[in-house]
Amino acid sequence: MDMLLEALLSILTLEGLITILAGVTAGLFIGALPGLTATMALAVLLPFTFTMSPLQGLMALGAVYMGAIYGGAFTAILINTPGTPSSIATTFDGYPMARQGRAYEALAAATIASVVGGIIGVAFLLLLAPPLARLAVVFGPAEMFWVALLGLTLVASLSSGSLLKGLLGGCIGMLLSTIGVSPIGGETRFIFGFPALQGGIELIVALIGLFVIPELISMAAQGRGALPESGKLKGGAGSAVLRMGKHIFAKPINLIRSCIIGQIIAIIPGAGGNVTSLVAYNEARRFSKDPASFGKGNVDGVIASESSNNVMVAGSMVPLLTLGIPGAPPDAIILGVLLMHGLRPGIDLFTETGVLTNGFILSMGFAALFLLPVGLMGGRLIHRIVVKTPFYFLLPSIAMVTILGTYALRNSMVDVLIMLLLGTVGYFLRLIGIQAAPIVLGMILGVIAEKGYVQTMLAAVVDPIPWLRLVANPLSIVLACLVVLSVATTLLPGWLERSGRMAKVKRDEEQAP
Repeated sequence: MDMLLEALLSILTLEGLITILAGVTAGLFIGALPGLTATMALAVLLPFTFTMSPLQGLMALGAVYMGAIYGGAFTAILINTPGTPSSIATTFDGYPMARQGRAYEALAAATIASVVGGIIGVAFLLLLAPPLARLAVVFGPAEMFWVALLGLTLVASLSSGSLLKGLLGGCIGMLLSTIGVSPIGGETRFIFGFPALQGGIELIVALIGLFVIPELISMAAQGRGALPESGKLKGGAGSAVLRMGKHIFAKPINLIRSCIIGQIIAIIPGAGGNVTSLVAYNEARRFSKDPASFGKGNVDGVIASESSNNVMVAGSMVPLLTLGIPGAPPDAIILGVLLMHGLRPGIDLFTETGVLTNGFILSMGFAALFLLPVGLMGGRLIHRIVVKTPFYFLLPSIAMVTILGTYALRNSMVDVLIMLLLGTVGYFLRLIGIQAAPIVLGMILGVIAEKGYVQTMLAAVVDPIPWLRLVANPLSIVLACLVVLSVATTLLPGWLERSGRMAKVKRDEEQAP
């Protein structure tokens, strides 16, 4: 307790609070720009931390990380563009709310959910780091394969009512994930003579192409802006914040469930916030009394996505600080800063340098709190700009930012061409009912599933029945059962509905004269 108090006092200084506030603000605007990820934001900030003390440098990185993950919600809601991969699920209901003139309500809900999620993630990290780290070690290749398969069962929720089209979209995404050098064998696949494709298709490139370009084409074709100009707030901004706060805390089950899901997935290295938000969104829809409203402007979808992906910020630090294993790509940069200052992850980090470690963790809690004023003011400003800007200015501006953001990833025009090609194809796929979300989900989980399966089969090469290695321990069996249960609960309602319709038709035929 004395160590926590000392850590708290070390960050409650004018310099410390300014560092956190500046980091949150910078991260928010970087995260809101399509193509500029949280990892990129931390990489840009890294050289500036060399002149800071270890605690101040970590505070700045933590604040930027928290702000960038939250910032992705702005463009997800206002222009249907996930600013970061973690905000994919936010587009599903956030943008429909914006199209209904409820953009600021969606932003307010995302802000409050992000603040609560960030604080709960910090609490988890402070209280449960060692036992949760031991749980992360249990996840081997077989378990990761089942986690990926469990994630792929989400396609029914992301496919606008058509399971077949959702599965087709997921298969397209998995095929795209195989382009480039194999993660295990090292062989080159589907590059068609283009060396630039050896690194595969960047997830951010696919996100921008599949989400932004179709929307830009629709805006140009219909001659409309991203949001209706009549989208005014009922009772003003303050009233919208109060309504959303009352909605979230009056029925906290969705929020609590999403935070728990976010924490559990966050400790699995490699899963990341994109998987976290999609799973939380799916469970919010599954347990909702009105699942049909999801994808059409249900604020609970925004709450689930944003609370879970902000839990991930602190949650992914569990394996990093205790085992030295980055839970997500941005954590690798924070690991580099720790090592640069001679700090080795492990139990010593919490004992010998406990004040610094706890100060860093607590600073992320303050960063989450700063999201509230910064996010609400920034959201109001950006909302006004997007609503008031004529579409003939807004459309080329968004196009320019997306092209620059795509090029900045690897300084490659090939990425820009891939983005434009995927976007054009995505537009036509959307016309026939195949949405971008299942395709992106297939890309994310395809790599995880392939690595898990191939590594498991290589380890089982001497076994008489190699595939049994996939269910060789209790955790794998539990995950496999969850996959079966998830598929069953997805298919059962449709089967019951069809059975009921057939029974009704049969009764009507029997009663007919």
